[in-house]
Amino acid sequence: MKILVIGTGGREHALALAASKSSLVEKVYCAPGNPGMASFGECVNVSGSDVEGLVTFAKENEIDLTIVGPEATLSLGVVDAFMEAGLKIFGPTKAATQVESSKDFAKNIMKKYNIPTAAYETFDNYEKAVCYVKEKGAPIVVKEDGLKAGKGVTVAYSVEQAIEALDIAFEIPGNKVVIEECLVGFEFSLICLVHEDLVIPLEVAQDHKCVNDGDTGPNTGGMGSYSPVKKITPEIIEEAKNSIMIPMAKAMVEEGVPFTGFLYGGLMLCEDGIKTIEFNARFGDPEAEVILCRLESDFVQAILDVMAGKEVQLKWSEKVSHGVVMASTNYPASSTKGSLITGLENSDALIYHMGTKETKEGLVTNGGRVLMVVTMEDTLEEAFKHTYEEVNKIHCKDLFYRHDIGKKDM
Repeated sequence: MKILVIGTGGREHALALAASKSSLVEKVYCAPGNPGMASFGECVNVSGSDVEGLVTFAKENEIDLTIVGPEATLSLGVVDAFMEAGLKIFGPTKAATQVESSKDFAKNIMKKYNIPTAAYETFDNYEKAVCYVKEKGAPIVVKEDGLKAGKGVTVAYSVEQAIEALDIAFEIPGNKVVIEECLVGFEFSLICLVHEDLVIPLEVAQDHKCVNDGDTGPNTGGMGSYSPVKKITPEIIEEAKNSIMIPMAKAMVEEGVPFTGFLYGGLMLCEDGIKTIEFNARFGDPEAEVILCRLESDFVQAILDVMAGKEVQLKWSEKVSHGVVMASTNYPASSTKGSLITGLENSDALIYHMGTKETKEGLVTNGGRVLMVVTMEDTLEEAFKHTYEEVNKIHCKDLFYRHDIGKKDM
């Protein structure tokens, strides 16, 4: 088979690498890809925002299966366009992508079908939103409605902080916000392969969203992750599947927007049970990097089986994977371009490229999150130690990272 993976980041690097290991796969194309993906696949100069160009490329190169990485590409309707052209693609339609592209859409479905989530209200009026925040008090969560690349969410520990988030949100004309209760508990990510009402859970991971150690500072797209998660037992995963993931998949069928693709549940284990923080319409990033390296089953065969409506038994490594994101100085407020990165050749870790570029001078930074360093060991403690040893072999004056990824589960 010929496989096309759409996207440029660490998630797409992980998806493409997993696809390349399939016994079914002869060649992997990455559009547009990154320097890390170029080591095993062919990077092609077609942007993830060029839906027409992607369809044309897939037709001309007789692509057998396309896997979509980024939510932005999904929200443009790439799946609809591929399906209209008679091309096989794994991902949700533009309408089904609303589970991520509109937080209000997702919350309304959860409310209608009694899927456990935080209490909330949606506002398109600044004054009413401010009144609601003052009435409810802090801590409280302010989420901008649309796609924000894992950002656009403020966990406000004071009313003033919440109002500041509303000031920023309502600077955007026509913006809406979802304001919800602040859930307290242990957060984890459960990603499932989904086709209509068939739901196959993958191994769980825990993402670390805040920029600084100790879960402080603004939310980012994710600063590191690990898998599996000791505190999330098989019983908890089964409960999450049955009370949240399957009901959401069935609700979307019922609503006339059936979902196919990676359905991401951002979940919280609270004192009174498991609740949904958010749904995403694609694989998590940085979760993909630590989950897919543990998959011992054939990734492409699993996708094909799910798309055909077949139950799938997945095989996983018992090792623990642990990954640390190296991000640009001042991320998430800004990113860097052109800062030289050295030392990658000295590392024995799995290194996923998130925002890099190959130049005459060598590999340089080209984004907010730049690299993710992943190791696999028998225990989380061993993997934690190994990953940070490998991180210290990589040098760049404009990169920083968190020092406590996975600590909460050790």
